[in-house]
Amino acid sequence: MASFGWSSFFSNSFFLLPICSPKFGFLDPHYSFLYNATSAPLMTEYDYIIVGGGTAGCPLAATLSQYYSVLLLERGGSPYGDPMITNQVNFAADLLRDGPLTPSQSFTSEDGVLNQRARVLGGGTCLNAGFFTHASRPYVRAAGWDEGLVHDAYRWVEGVVASFPQLGPWQTAVRNGLLEVGITPDNGRTFEHLYGTKVGGSIFDHNGHRHTAANLLEYADPNNLTVLLFATVHRILTHTSSNGSAHAFGVLYKDLNGVEHQANLTQRTGSEVIVSAGAMGSPHLLMWSGIGPAAQLNAFNISVVVDNPNVGQGMRDNPMNALGIPLTQSIEYSAIEVVGIPQTFGAFIETASMNAANLVSLQVPTALISPCNASAISLNFDTVTNFAALLQKVAGPVSSGELKLNGSDFTSPPSVRFNYYSDPEDLRSCVAGTRTMLDVLYSRALAPLVTDSICLPAVLEILYSLTPSGRDDDAEIASFCKRTVRTIWHYHGGCVVGKVVDADYRVLGTQALRVIDGSTFVNSPGTNPQATVMMLGRYMGVQILKERLSYKGET
Repeated sequence: MASFGWSSFFSNSFFLLPICSPKFGFLDPHYSFLYNATSAPLMTEYDYIIVGGGTAGCPLAATLSQYYSVLLLERGGSPYGDPMITNQVNFAADLLRDGPLTPSQSFTSEDGVLNQRARVLGGGTCLNAGFFTHASRPYVRAAGWDEGLVHDAYRWVEGVVASFPQLGPWQTAVRNGLLEVGITPDNGRTFEHLYGTKVGGSIFDHNGHRHTAANLLEYADPNNLTVLLFATVHRILTHTSSNGSAHAFGVLYKDLNGVEHQANLTQRTGSEVIVSAGAMGSPHLLMWSGIGPAAQLNAFNISVVVDNPNVGQGMRDNPMNALGIPLTQSIEYSAIEVVGIPQTFGAFIETASMNAANLVSLQVPTALISPCNASAISLNFDTVTNFAALLQKVAGPVSSGELKLNGSDFTSPPSVRFNYYSDPEDLRSCVAGTRTMLDVLYSRALAPLVTDSICLPAVLEILYSLTPSGRDDDAEIASFCKRTVRTIWHYHGGCVVGKVVDADYRVLGTQALRVIDGSTFVNSPGTNPQATVMMLGRYMGVQILKERLSYKGET
């Protein structure tokens, strides 16, 4: 594809030194366009400036670079050369790392639930459990997306990152257990979102190596793309256009040394700033740039550019509840591979497992040495060699909260409240989902791995206060849902379509500014959103190119 001569622009730019990650050595040499922001010039100019090199930002940048110059700004580092990211067995430990430059940044919502936010090229695809599945067809239609283009965009993503796993004994047993308790039909292996039980895709290959959204940069034109790492954007620059709206013309960002840089848009018609910083980052950046609720902006002495009270609203995080079961039988290490999608209630059932090599820190309570009968096996740390979990994720959800500014400047993380289970519909879904998890645990399919090796009723009662009779007690299960709620890291909202952005993801009241990421979603797509967020980056990249290249005045 044509590059419109932008290689000459780059040849005239200041020389940028290839980045060396401060902890993990040189980056993947396959990419010639990755640099540390400390070596960037103080002033640059591009056709597109994308804030956030994550799940949506990477495919978006790769697509736009086929015809235009693109600057992709990522506040974190590179995933390459870091075995904690690239190796599946390190998934849990990778997610829980927390430091000034770690790929995972922890935060606790005002609900009191610990959560994590990605800070690395590739975004959440560098930290998650890898499950790859599409949004449902009704979801696609409700979003107003072109179904043919959505199909093509998914295929474009899958060609680099997705494959199907080979099931081990635990995942196979859970799959059979879901079918046994009525989560039918058996849909086999598929990326599609279908009622019943299926084996979904994964971004982990058969060797346990992770493939992230950063790998989609393989599609980029290296002559048209610059990726700056450790570049923290703290303001979108705007001026008032002739029609009175705010027109974005660039961004300000700081490097690791605290030096401020400015990146401007070229004067060519159609150049844009695109924010893809995620559900926590995108509304936060808009507000610090003067786009948000005027009362809140005034309280922080931020000049109001666009008064929109909906920025930061509609924050949703799909609640997750899990039943972790210590086992004595040998099982595989597995992330999410199998899912049950019921037709009768709004929750999804998934599972993961760990073996002895991953259980060094597991301390099984001595109270679990509580026999159900004379032949029950006592449980202690020496006999527990494996650990598995069933989990339910509430679809939607209906419950929502808000994100607010916090602290004295942009470096202070925002505060967020999700209001888990504040809507009764979500709680009803959790009760139904938890009851299904219990049914699966007691199924014939899982008996050889679970009930034949441990005292399951004792485990459930001691760890989760779920009594044998409680399987039929909605109040007891509802109490479990509220007491043990956790995140599944699928939070979204804050820049919702129709409230903050229009159907083409343009920020309302502005020109040359869009938000393209999960912050625009009302509901989380499919059972797990990463495939759809990557798809959206590609999809909107193609749509933007179609629109711009069809404009007769473009040069």
